Amino acid sequence: MPEGPSVRKFQLLTSPFVGQVVAKVGGSSRKINVNHLNALRLQDSQVHGKNLYLAFVAAEAPLEPTTEETVLQRQAASGASSPAQGGQEQVCVPQTHPQDEELQELQHSRSEPPDVAEGPGSWLRFHFGLFGSIRANEFSRANKANKRGDWKGPIPRLVLHFESGGFLVFYNCRMHWCSSPRADPASDILSVEFHRGRALDALRAPHPICYTLLDQRYFSGLGNIIKNEILYLAKIHPLTQGSLLALLDLERLLDCAIQFSSDWMHNKLHGKGLRPQIYQKEQCPLGHAVMKGTFGPSGGFKRLTWWCPQCQPAV
Repeated sequence: MPEGPSVRKFQLLTSPFVGQVVAKVGGSSRKINVNHLNALRLQDSQVHGKNLYLAFVAAEAPLEPTTEETVLQRQAASGASSPAQGGQEQVCVPQTHPQDEELQELQHSRSEPPDVAEGPGSWLRFHFGLFGSIRANEFSRANKANKRGDWKGPIPRLVLHFESGGFLVFYNCRMHWCSSPRADPASDILSVEFHRGRALDALRAPHPICYTLLDQRYFSGLGNIIKNEILYLAKIHPLTQGSLLALLDLERLLDCAIQFSSDWMHNKLHGKGLRPQIYQKEQCPLGHAVMKGTFGPSGGFKRLTWWCPQCQPAV
């Protein structure tokens, strides 16, 4: 399912529509009443980890600066540089049990914000499924026939037509209203406010390192693809207890997480695809045979993991 870099690209697709009024709505969602979005104005668009938040207000309400504009103004005033952009194309190869993948994602996510009454001034939260996506001014088309032999395109969960004539289409996502984005920029690996010290403390825990990396409380936006790739780049076995690793190794792993995520987003924004070194591979770049296992915390859901036993020896 889409990880942090992909969701940030989705947010960029929605940004040009901020300030515009919804003229017509559609979609198959039963979680929310999509008709409540009619005649509302898209006030703001934010991304936090793997979640996208869109704010809607009454059309006559004053247009306030978006969060993105506020951040840029604060950075300009302080002389801070903008966050490194990076990325690569999302690899959307179906897993053996896509529904389990959805449940596993929930296992590592923070609890969802409480639902509130739908209405102007609320935020609509999106969490995307395995093949979730957003398209601007176009619909997704099937690239191969389904089991019945037809070529029907995927059914959108939500379609927003704006008075300008443009539209946004949302696929395979869960939506609900919340009073405000539940966000902790200090845990977002693509945020300028990401807290390295807190992340390092989490990595030192006496748990398999591959479990900790998927804990969205400390590594918001980091998913299974990033986990596999950075463990290979850092030459760390996925089941290694974090408490057994030297600080230098943990620092290198954290650097790999930040750099890989930034590079992925950068490449994604420039239309370049992801070229994984270990994820879903049979051999590592050095030609060694890759092993695959399904790992997860006791009583929790498991995630497919690829590693090279020669490049990533067990500790």
